[in-house]
Amino acid sequence: MDARVGLLSERVLSRYEARNLRRELEERLSEASRLAFRVAYGVLRQREDAEDVAQEALARACERYGSLRDKDRFPAWLVRTTWRLALDHCRGRRRRERRELEALHAPTLEDAEAAAAANEFRRRLLTAIDALPEKLRIVLVLAGIEGHGMREIAALLALPEGTVKSRLHLARRRLLEWLR
Repeated sequence: MDARVGLLSERVLSRYEARNLRRELEERLSEASRLAFRVAYGVLRQREDAEDVAQEALARACERYGSLRDKDRFPAWLVRTTWRLALDHCRGRRRRERRELEALHAPTLEDAEAAAAANEFRRRLLTAIDALPEKLRIVLVLAGIEGHGMREIAALLALPEGTVKSRLHLARRRLLEWLR
């Protein structure tokens, strides 16, 4: 009889904990959905793609929230997850574009030159950003593109503020060198 009561109380506690965990996750997701979109948009620069990546990051958050050790670091985890998913999306998009270009006939020389001239700086900048190490890239995107402050970035990435400042400085210096 005592064993059945113990088993029953464990089930009730398990359901209660699951409800609390679900409620906590819903609260965090409502706060974090805009953050996921902004990080994805900072990398992808296209609204539809950013929405897809943010949605995928939030879906992963739902799946893995229960296994997070430190639930207070959820925003930082979500930023890193969204960042990586956005980079993966960029790589996939570049591969698809390359294959499509190879499949098409060679464009006329005038069209190719006009397109190359129009997109040269943007390509060079994106290439320079992609060439940065991930730890510099994420700080640069969060500060320069997303407009987050040093304290906010430090909190999101769980880094000292001085480290964020030095990484941002180094990232900007490397971009300048690359673009020269």
